[in-house]
Amino acid sequence: MFTERVLSGMRPTGSLHLGHYHGVLKNWIKLQHEYECLFFVADWHALTTHYDTPGIIEQSVWDMVIDWLAAGVDPSRATLFIQSRVPEHAELHLLLSMMTPLGWLERMPTYKDQQEKLSGKDLSTYGFLGYPLLQAADILIYRANQVPVGEDQVPHIEFTRELARRFNHLYGREPGFEEKAEAAVKKLGGKRAKLYEELRTRYQQEGDEKALESARALLNDQQNLSLGDRERLFGYLEGGGKMILAEPQALLTAASKMPGLDGQKMSKSYNNTISLREDEDSVAKKIRTMPTDPARIRRTDPGTPEKCPVWQFHLVYSEESRKEWVQQGCTTAGIGCLECKQPVIDAVLEEQRPMRERAQMYMDDPTQVRNIISDGCEKARELAFETMRDVREAMGLNYG
Repeated sequence: MFTERVLSGMRPTGSLHLGHYHGVLKNWIKLQHEYECLFFVADWHALTTHYDTPGIIEQSVWDMVIDWLAAGVDPSRATLFIQSRVPEHAELHLLLSMMTPLGWLERMPTYKDQQEKLSGKDLSTYGFLGYPLLQAADILIYRANQVPVGEDQVPHIEFTRELARRFNHLYGREPGFEEKAEAAVKKLGGKRAKLYEELRTRYQQEGDEKALESARALLNDQQNLSLGDRERLFGYLEGGGKMILAEPQALLTAASKMPGLDGQKMSKSYNNTISLREDEDSVAKKIRTMPTDPARIRRTDPGTPEKCPVWQFHLVYSEESRKEWVQQGCTTAGIGCLECKQPVIDAVLEEQRPMRERAQMYMDDPTQVRNIISDGCEKARELAFETMRDVREAMGLNYG
């Protein structure tokens, strides 16, 4: 029923680092060739924890967009936009808040977890409690059915699915729904109508998930149905009403293997990052001064690569032969730590070079970035407008 559409966003936290590249952006670059993609700057989300320091958000927005473009996100393949420039997000968030049980929000695992992590901030705000609902509105307003997330974010997608289901159940019952759905079944033609009815019965009476998949595939292949009839048949299939909001799937992404300079996860809060567009001399200096295996006090002391943060970089950047050279050289003291670090420096600089070149083009002409975002916001608003028209109609808010 809905286009295969991916939605993903990032909070504007300033310049991005290699952890962001290996954890998120590389995946976005791959997805933009496989799906219709929307990537957005989650500036309202930044306010849930930085409501008292909004000044840092604006510059961070543009730095981050340049980093996306530098990394290889292609505005001719993906729609890039800023959340706050599409006010329909806020309208859907408000309308969904009217029917969202409070307990659903309080149960979110990240709610208590974040409050503990950021205990120095007063997060007893409505915005912080409601941010999973705003996140759900971000996804549902574009009828995105694929959302790339790590394991820790899966509960947010499940929450969004439950919300879509609840909305469709509450508001998808248009007057005469059954009659309209049965009339739409007849439009499938005798053979297909019979198959649809059989699959629908198998799913509703036996909970047969394969029958549900087959019936969905059957509907997706029908070119002669109107959008309204198609939506009715999807809803009728599952025993609900008209499908107004799409239930998204979590598109699981592998956790970033990118370590920080000290061997911990790369994070600004640990002060162990390499920025995406960092100056070459600075990158080389940071890697040269990285801590190594504490057992290697002298050049002649053998070491254990697994105990050295530099080895973690080799796992990301080196081919098998190079890793064997490191293993052999380190355990026998055949190579020194600086020799071991040089191939890592070369590999990181090589990865960053095209990023710096692309970024320079946008920094020399900032209007290009503004135009890309302006076009993206326009496209996003068109899609959001369509959803909100259906939502308002379903909730009885389309009176003139």
